[in-house]
Amino acid sequence: MKRFIIGTAGHIDHGKTTLVRALTGMDTDRLKEERQRGISIELGFAPFLLPSGQKAAIVDMPGHEKFIKHMLAGAFGIDMVLFTIAADEGVMPQTREHMDIIELLGVEKGIIVITKKDMVDEEWLMLVEDEIREYIDKTILKNAPIHIVSAVTKEGIPELIEAIEKLSGEVEEKSDFGHARLPIDRVFTIAGFGTVITGTLWSGQVNVGDVLELMPVKRQVKVRNIQVHNEKTPTAYAGQRVAVNLQGIEVSDIKRGYLLASPGFLNPSYRVDTKLRLLSSSSRTLKNWNRVRFHLGTDETLGRVVLLDRDEINPGDEAYVQIVMEKPIVGYQGDPFVIRYYSPVTTIGGGTIIDANAPKQKRFKEEVLSELAMKEEGSIYDRILYELESKPEEMIALEELIKATGNSETEVTETINQLLEDNKVIEIRKKEYISTYGLQQINDKINLTLKNYHRLYPLRQGYPKEDMRSRLFKELNSKNFNLILKYLEKEGNLVSKTKHILLPDHQPTPGDKEKEIIKHINSVMNEQLFTPPALEELRTMLKIDERDFPEIITYMVNEGHISKINQEMHFATPAIETGKEILNKYFEQEKELSLATARDLFNTTRKYALPLVEYYDRIRFTRRVGDIRVKM
Repeated sequence: MKRFIIGTAGHIDHGKTTLVRALTGMDTDRLKEERQRGISIELGFAPFLLPSGQKAAIVDMPGHEKFIKHMLAGAFGIDMVLFTIAADEGVMPQTREHMDIIELLGVEKGIIVITKKDMVDEEWLMLVEDEIREYIDKTILKNAPIHIVSAVTKEGIPELIEAIEKLSGEVEEKSDFGHARLPIDRVFTIAGFGTVITGTLWSGQVNVGDVLELMPVKRQVKVRNIQVHNEKTPTAYAGQRVAVNLQGIEVSDIKRGYLLASPGFLNPSYRVDTKLRLLSSSSRTLKNWNRVRFHLGTDETLGRVVLLDRDEINPGDEAYVQIVMEKPIVGYQGDPFVIRYYSPVTTIGGGTIIDANAPKQKRFKEEVLSELAMKEEGSIYDRILYELESKPEEMIALEELIKATGNSETEVTETINQLLEDNKVIEIRKKEYISTYGLQQINDKINLTLKNYHRLYPLRQGYPKEDMRSRLFKELNSKNFNLILKYLEKEGNLVSKTKHILLPDHQPTPGDKEKEIIKHINSVMNEQLFTPPALEELRTMLKIDERDFPEIITYMVNEGHISKINQEMHFATPAIETGKEILNKYFEQEKELSLATARDLFNTTRKYALPLVEYYDRIRFTRRVGDIRVKM
């Protein structure tokens, strides 16, 4: 199922929380003050199950102008917006500011929801709808469908759910490759569990048992438990609302705006280089060293704007800007951000981080501007690494990387050599590469799969190789999968046999119970060499649990205790060898063997003699010629 987050946006008292309740059955106003005042103050969250079974999460964002910073904390990371406008009021100030924020964050998928249909007559509704259409036509959501609903009477709600379902198919799912980043929007304590944080996982994965780094304080914490959609899970993926129970840290040590990340991945910084755009709707310009409020993820800090190529940005203009923070922030290249004027507090612009750990920059320096332009586009090193890490379970050829980056073969080859030296990529086959991260992902997935498999099936030799490839690594063909297995085997991470994969220390080992069963089976099969009981008859006779029996039989076949003649019949291995000896003596005197003669030689019936001689044909001990057999 696809992972995505839906956010609500719109003016205060335009029915966002009531709409979420109508969609999910949950009231996201959890604070006493929210219920007393009838407005949302904090972010609200609700799991949302669509009719198809698709799961999503809804972030209910407050609409009051005093709580825009809370709205911003929720807006980062959403994939789709339900933009609400009340039928009795139409477009209002926070309608416009929320729309500006949605546009600055690049949220292109959305539905315009005209709420409170039950509070107006048809004539008024038509007027308001026309006004809304005219307004929306000049925004990022100009192509969004419009749905008119009453969350109270439920009129229009089924149609809205259908529209959400349809639009969800167009949402581009966040990739779960790379390092984990989880901005924290709530932190609290649960009795018996301890500290819990919540947030939207921006990238990568978080697993139970992971050690993550709490930023910007750079403190390591361990993941004790994870919940997604109010259900425990061993792993959370990018694009999911996540609750993480942390071990060894107190609530007082964590604040909203902190971030959980893979250790060593990010560094706090007081300076970021950006490409900033001032909203065309802004009523003021932005001058050098103006003080602003900087919003990134769930974090907010004050900063000063350093205009690198001019003295003033006019509404609608873009420019390279360094923002000097009053406290460290933790960002990454490509992250969107929003700025609000210091006082009076209004949203005026936003943009994209180019360098999240920037040095102090001098203004009006051509080399600085050129370097920013190069970084904005991404270096060839970064682009090649991105191509490899964005397809972590694939091998990518040199020519594909040349095509993807648009650089020359010489440039790409030189950069790959640097990446090889930096241990960022590995050459699996000549001029075919996989990222070190991707190979680690493959190794970890195989390792975890084998551990679980060996635990569940201790008697089996290993995991069937082709089955693992087709189930877990569909992007790899058999040849490339075997090359990667060969590399991992050379590194001592696994053992790759012709048909199976196993951990280096794995040996099929029966326990005492299994050893006793094997002993009984061998006894029965050896007593009835050429009239062996059917497997079900054998299981019933020895009173073996039907769940254990197939595993024991497979083990006995693999270890050579018994031989599988066909789908229905097994013989003790001594029977096979004794049969060969009997036939060898026979063929010393005779050249041809009939089925009736074989039956008599083995002192058995046709039921057993026929499959046995057919087995000898298959292993090329005998050869069938018409109705008789001859010695090979």
